[in-house]
Amino acid sequence: MHIEEKHVDNLLLVKPLERRMDFKIANDFKERMARFIIDGNMFIILNLSQVEFIDSSGLGAIVSSLKRMGGRGDLFICGVKETIMTMFNLTRMDKVFRIFDTEEDAVKALLNKDG
Repeated sequence: MHIEEKHVDNLLLVKPLERRMDFKIANDFKERMARFIIDGNMFIILNLSQVEFIDSSGLGAIVSSLKRMGGRGDLFICGVKETIMTMFNLTRMDKVFRIFDTEEDAVKALLNKDG
């Protein structure tokens, strides 16, 4: 799985470069996110702007990442395409995650929350 990552202050920006987050890559994504968290990245913004499809395995991997933080950090999501946002709404994940239109908006919100 190809992931772009960069740090802004104490935040980690994670951008999957795959078009699909499905059962084929969900475990790899989950392991990569676990490694980021184990390495001390407790404030993560997940940019889904390149992702066009997420199945239940992909969604589960994202939820697993938030659970792994154990309330010690936060995971914000941005760049969600309309079809994926529909899935977030139907599964009520829009109530679990803070979702932003742009990466810039998510960065501002998370920096304000942390600071």
